[in-house]
Amino acid sequence: MRLYALLTEQHCRRPWQETAELLLAGGADVIQLREKDLLGAELLARARILRAMTERAGALLIINDRPDVALLAEADGVHLGHEDLPPEEVRKLIGPDLLIGWSTHSAEQAARVAELPVDYVGVGPVAATATKGYTEGMGPELVRAVCAVVRIPTVAIGGITPHNAASVVEAGATAVAACQVLCGSEDVEAAARELRSVVARAAASRRKEPNGRDA
Repeated sequence: MRLYALLTEQHCRRPWQETAELLLAGGADVIQLREKDLLGAELLARARILRAMTERAGALLIINDRPDVALLAEADGVHLGHEDLPPEEVRKLIGPDLLIGWSTHSAEQAARVAELPVDYVGVGPVAATATKGYTEGMGPELVRAVCAVVRIPTVAIGGITPHNAASVVEAGATAVAACQVLCGSEDVEAAARELRSVVARAAASRRKEPNGRDA
């Protein structure tokens, strides 16, 4: 994965379903359905629509916070924060095949990953982001510190744009996650294509470096 798109209706300039189609057309490898305020029935209905869309596109579908919805929608996985159910308990619920992503905000938190049944980690905030309410970010230095202690894929998140995406990939990130810069764009497909291209170029450059981390 290179481009991990966070889909939240309130940040979409276009209808959410059209936005998802354009994200996939632009090369999003992963769509995370992130709707904290939707009731369960509506969240499940959206998840099932997105499941069909992502399957056609060959992309992953991740559900934020809700392992029950991920199971019912036959999604690829669930993403958890530190206030959600613990990853070890979620693994008991969803079984061995679904992915679990886990948010980290420091190298100290990331150091716990080896003890947890998680498949990738989110790392951030890289920069200030209104989407999650961070007024400042911790830069690519946080990504570098986390990548030094984990051996699973890392997704840089928080204020990611085409201007800073290369720096976090150079610091070790496998992929970047973005919401507003994609979903709120006038041209969602072009925005996704541009951001994914920046990440892919930076990853290719990193692979060529001596002793570079596997991209």
